[in-house]
Amino acid sequence: MTLDESTKLIKRCADQMNARYKQVVFDEWAVVSIADKRSRILNYIGPRNDDFLKNFANDLGALRTQLLRKEYGVGDFEFARHGVGTLFEGFMVLADGIFLICNNTANSMEGITKDPRWIEAQVPFVELSDRVRENPLVCPV
Repeated sequence: MTLDESTKLIKRCADQMNARYKQVVFDEWAVVSIADKRSRILNYIGPRNDDFLKNFANDLGALRTQLLRKEYGVGDFEFARHGVGTLFEGFMVLADGIFLICNNTANSMEGITKDPRWIEAQVPFVELSDRVRENPLVCPV
């Protein structure tokens, strides 16, 4: 899939998750390329447009180790339980070296998952993961 196609799928996923959760699950969704220890934003949806990349290394927090491992395949994802504030809550592999970063700048995964609506809100995220597995992101980086 193209970057434009992935952006449409991500927006649809976010809308569906928010509708099922009855509030915003993740207020930041960013497609980032990490190659040769350099990060590049390919697409960003959220409230910190200018500060997102500047704070990227710090905001990776607990996800840093998992994100940089090569054991995750396209469509695989991971969540950090204790990412608070701007520390990232999760990522999904969109292609080799390209990731979708998900974050809630006001809550943590621990707080999000305490609400029983989280179970239903995960469905669109898993569906996005399945779509990515079937048709990985292809874009020039």
